[in-house]
Amino acid sequence: MLIKGQGKVWIISVASYLASLTYTMALALLKTLQDPQLVAQFQRSCGLTLKAKGEANGAASGHSSRKTLHRSREKTTEVNGVPQENGHKPYINGSYTNGTHRQGPVRNYVVRNYLLYYLFRFAAALGQEIFYITFLPFTLWNIDSFIARRLIIVWFIVMYIGQASKDLLKWPRPSCPPVVKLETRVEAEYGMPSTHAIAATAISFTFLLATMERYQFPFVLGVVAALCLSTLVSLSRLYTGMHTVLDVICGVLIALLFIAVTFPVWDYMDQLIMTNPICPVFAVIAAFLLSYNYPRLDHYSTTRADTTVILSVGAGTCVGVWIINRIGLTYVPSGVFPLGIPPITYPMLIQQVLRFVLGVTLLVIVRYIAKTLSLKALGSWHKVSTQDKLVRQRLEIEVPYKFLTYLSIGVVATSTVPWLYYRLGL
Repeated sequence: MLIKGQGKVWIISVASYLASLTYTMALALLKTLQDPQLVAQFQRSCGLTLKAKGEANGAASGHSSRKTLHRSREKTTEVNGVPQENGHKPYINGSYTNGTHRQGPVRNYVVRNYLLYYLFRFAAALGQEIFYITFLPFTLWNIDSFIARRLIIVWFIVMYIGQASKDLLKWPRPSCPPVVKLETRVEAEYGMPSTHAIAATAISFTFLLATMERYQFPFVLGVVAALCLSTLVSLSRLYTGMHTVLDVICGVLIALLFIAVTFPVWDYMDQLIMTNPICPVFAVIAAFLLSYNYPRLDHYSTTRADTTVILSVGAGTCVGVWIINRIGLTYVPSGVFPLGIPPITYPMLIQQVLRFVLGVTLLVIVRYIAKTLSLKALGSWHKVSTQDKLVRQRLEIEVPYKFLTYLSIGVVATSTVPWLYYRLGL
């Protein structure tokens, strides 16, 4: 019995040692992946380096170190006579201010490989608003609304998870120096996880999974394309110096995990959104509450506004999809699935360009009208001037006007624009 007891103690001791060793190694790995030097090494290997000290006025002009960023988050109670939310300084045009605007950033880096520079800057743009407002509507109006619905729903849910995680975890972005930072608008945002990596991975693989049983194409080629796009965008976040390696890895894993868990119910959820009248109402209420109760920070950041835009577009899509299905204009291709991809012809290209230009023009008009009316109504209600940028950053102004504006855009894009195409024979 004594020998057996000693054996158990020995086994427990070994197991405890292995668990402790594994934990220590995991912490060391996480610390390494968070190291800004790792990002700087990647940038240098791609031909991007900081200027030597003394150049660019001897400072990383246009970029902020952690110390500078910490100082910029000091409290204040009033700016230009306007009380600030939580009593803190505003963040405007990528920089903190005390009521005065900083001059444009001075280029404090050296590019030795312009091919990679433009490649990664282009890849970074694929995770920004300009890509969403072109690719998602184009897919909806000119490719297949079935695919677009899945893209938009998955995109707005995973993006909310990523945006909220940033402001809950509050992990800083890599510091400059040693990292070169090429973007200033999002510098005040926290870094973990990378929403660029989340969006690129989610859109790439959602597009692949939504089309694989609907259209005929080489599946392997589709996998390679999805991998290349998501990898390129993820690496661009290291190149631009906005994320650590750990931020990017976690962003990719969040998107892949979400897709793996939800993929079996995509068809069910799509049918529910199109046919159940409660779903659009629930989507609008839930999206607004999530926007208004977004995690609060001790300084102004663009994440709340961006998240409100994302959630309101998603809610508007749910409403528009239900409306267009209700009036019987949901697009269903004829034929036996999987369908062959039709050849591209000049008449088709002209039609798609006309559809896209008409749709975007209508969205621009709707955005202007919705933004103007909502700001006037909110200004009158709260008795403030919404012409002041600082006023528009206040919670009670920013969230409602952003939400109403982009909710309108989501509804119009998914219901009014397709109906207009039908009436015009486009």
